[in-house]
Amino acid sequence: MNIVILDDERISLALLKGHVAKLGGCRPITFMDPVEALDWCTLNEPDIVIVDYVMPQMNGIEFTQRFRRLTGKAEVPMLMVTGTRDRVVRHRALEMGINDFLTKPVDVIEIGARLKNMLALRTSQKNLEQRAQQLADEAFRNGQAALEIAARERETLLCLSLAAERRQPETHEHFVRLGNYAQLIGLRMGLTPQEAELLRLAAPLHDVGKLGIPDHILLKRGKLTEAEWEVMRQHTVMGAEILGQGESPILKAGARIAISHHENFDGSGYPYGLKGDAIPLFGRIVAVADVFDALTSAKPYKRAWDVDRALSVMKDSTGSQLAPDCMQAFLDVIDDVLAIKARHADKGAPALGAAA
Repeated sequence: MNIVILDDERISLALLKGHVAKLGGCRPITFMDPVEALDWCTLNEPDIVIVDYVMPQMNGIEFTQRFRRLTGKAEVPMLMVTGTRDRVVRHRALEMGINDFLTKPVDVIEIGARLKNMLALRTSQKNLEQRAQQLADEAFRNGQAALEIAARERETLLCLSLAAERRQPETHEHFVRLGNYAQLIGLRMGLTPQEAELLRLAAPLHDVGKLGIPDHILLKRGKLTEAEWEVMRQHTVMGAEILGQGESPILKAGARIAISHHENFDGSGYPYGLKGDAIPLFGRIVAVADVFDALTSAKPYKRAWDVDRALSVMKDSTGSQLAPDCMQAFLDVIDDVLAIKARHADKGAPALGAAA
């Protein structure tokens, strides 16, 4: 333990140093100049400070006040040596951060007892600090582990999305736009930031079920027959089955979106013909985002529509295909939607494929 002793009288300094040396396990560090003592304490770690009250340059209360302002020194035990019994002085010293007093002339037994008490206090402080640091380190490690798990999970989900992407006429930017559009709508509708982020991550999984659709249907360049459309509609169920196997919140949200993003607000959609609020909110939101991106993006079988034309069609579909509350939220954030659209524009020509 580093015991700082500050006294402007050499004899008193020597006596105090001797008392500290008898304790064992303590290193007395002595100063006659309070400024030098403060400089040392600024760069080092004192465990106890013993300070005289009466000093010419700076009295013990002034020293204590300045010492307590140093970084990390607010809890260091401080003992004041004083010949005065003036209550006002002692009260002021306590207010500034003095923990205990020694009255001159110093009693040998008293100083030994008070220093032992302060050493016990300092030991407890250090043990608590060490434990707090251990807990902080453990929390950091756990947090890092959670981040690593989340990163691996997102990487896996991205690979899954990309696998589905390779089998349909969509670009990677489509999935980025879709997730961001959905997040904006969700926030506007009152989702928490955490819920909206979950929606952003899960939205690109909406068509994962197309992994189970045969190539001759998925990649057909002409119109699908009714029988082929019946197979194509099964991608919603397949997606929910694929994603529903996992325990991840993102996978669970993705499964809800996969099964519901083709349900129409008036009950005319598929696979179950759900109507209104019976359609999961995430599915209703993704439906709006997906329709807008599909209309305003170029496909092998069509040119991209301009925004005004797309919005006009979507407004006409509100209440039948699209949920009115989701559509209104979308329109409320349209400026942000267009900024995302510009930032994540498709690169290059779209892949060949059929309408789905």
